[in-house]
Amino acid sequence: MLRTLASHPTSAHSHFWPFLRDMNDAGHSIDQGTYLAALASFKKASLTADYASLTAHYAKAQEDAKGGTPTSAAADAVRALEDGSDSDASAELDEKLEGVDLPLTETAVARVLREVRDHPIKALAFFRWAGRQIGYKHGSVSYNAMVRVLGREESMREFWDLIQEMKADGIHVDIDTYVKLSRQFQKRHMLTEAVELYELMMDGPYKPSKQDGPVLIRRIALGPSPDLELVYRVVRKFEAVWEFKTKDVFDGIHRALTSNGRFDEAAEIVKRMKGEGHQPDNITYSQLIFGLCKANRFDEARKALDEMEAEGCVPDLKTWTMLIQGHCAAGEVEKALQYFTEMVEKNLEADAALLDVMVKGLCSDDKIDASYAFFVEMVDKANLSPWQGTYKHIIGELLRVKKLEEALGLLRSMKARKFPPFADPFPTHIAKYGTFDDARQFLKALTVNNKYPSPTAYLHVFKSFFTEGRYSEAQDLLYKCPFHIRKHPDVTELVARAMDFQQRQRAKTVAECDGSLDWMDRFPAGSVQALHA
Repeated sequence: MLRTLASHPTSAHSHFWPFLRDMNDAGHSIDQGTYLAALASFKKASLTADYASLTAHYAKAQEDAKGGTPTSAAADAVRALEDGSDSDASAELDEKLEGVDLPLTETAVARVLREVRDHPIKALAFFRWAGRQIGYKHGSVSYNAMVRVLGREESMREFWDLIQEMKADGIHVDIDTYVKLSRQFQKRHMLTEAVELYELMMDGPYKPSKQDGPVLIRRIALGPSPDLELVYRVVRKFEAVWEFKTKDVFDGIHRALTSNGRFDEAAEIVKRMKGEGHQPDNITYSQLIFGLCKANRFDEARKALDEMEAEGCVPDLKTWTMLIQGHCAAGEVEKALQYFTEMVEKNLEADAALLDVMVKGLCSDDKIDASYAFFVEMVDKANLSPWQGTYKHIIGELLRVKKLEEALGLLRSMKARKFPPFADPFPTHIAKYGTFDDARQFLKALTVNNKYPSPTAYLHVFKSFFTEGRYSEAQDLLYKCPFHIRKHPDVTELVARAMDFQQRQRAKTVAECDGSLDWMDRFPAGSVQALHA
């Protein structure tokens, strides 16, 4: 209701604000979703005063909900529950909450549930306890809050039991809860649960938006082996409500079929799509090309690209990327390079995604030098802005083949492009294969605006040298460090411990040698003199 009133901002003083005051008086508060929707409405209508007032109101409500309140005390009591039966939890909560002045309203219950959302079973015990209190009855707000908490893998049985309980009481999952749960399920790859929730909502009064079905189908189709039964379950519900298929729905079905190598069925879908007035486009052809490459049917993939051009659909960058990526994934890197050249000749410019595909494809074919040269040419000469992940990948590959100088060059390039430098693999590599001067060059590459690297960066280098037993290099580096690094307590402690360990190891070696008459036979010629030296 509050959201509906906020959608008419010009009458906010007559309706929105009085209603919000009534909510507060009844012990209810505005939730985050409604707050953001109302805020956007006020901003769009240029109601600066209402915008500021609502911001202040929400901030105060959030502050009140923090520690030291009945809500936080109740949440602490719930977290402290022992694992046991529902009756044990109820008795324990009776005892723990006896002195807590928690107003039993739906809003208060929802707040506590939100505080303990990382403990779904304990949260459910509190929910049951609240439902047994005299004068209180769960409604839509508290039920939906509980459903949100239970929507995770370890509590799915309780989740669906509560859904059935809600249906029996005539209470429905609201659209905000659906959106949050659906996103959560999809993010955690719980696609069966996401489809079951979609079916539930499509059968209820609060139906998801028309776009939600295609989005869910696409999410399923993006998997390595899409579950076609899940796809068709979503399609059936979509058609039952909307009575037709959109282009997005057809594309989702087509992608799932091509990804599973079911090209004859995919061709039938394209025919039906055309029959309903939807023309194949770059998305449709890209999906077909991707599926054919995945099935190692490269000649057919190229033929599909030629056919789309003949149909008047000009392949875009995404289509070429699919073709090139498919060849790289199959180890056909030379062919991928050939198609990349052909794409450039057609006046299409590569983007960061395609650069990432080519770099990783070349590296996977053990063409590290070629990958590095390609990357440098595209970034430095073609002025392409790469992804941070691409930098990390090629730096790691260069260090793997002991190309430290090139890797340091890319580290400097990262710094020039304002990326956080990928420093992690360097200290270990330098300690194993590099020199004292390499360590200095690495630390110099981390210097920004004449500011020395952090003490942590120096510590990583020192630790790596000590781990490899290269004490002299570590000492040489220490002497060249700026004064504040040499005197840093963590550095001095590390160096002292390392030197002490070195001395004890030397003493142990000498003692073992002195205790044996034939100790000299243990060493190669000349090594004893070197040891004493």
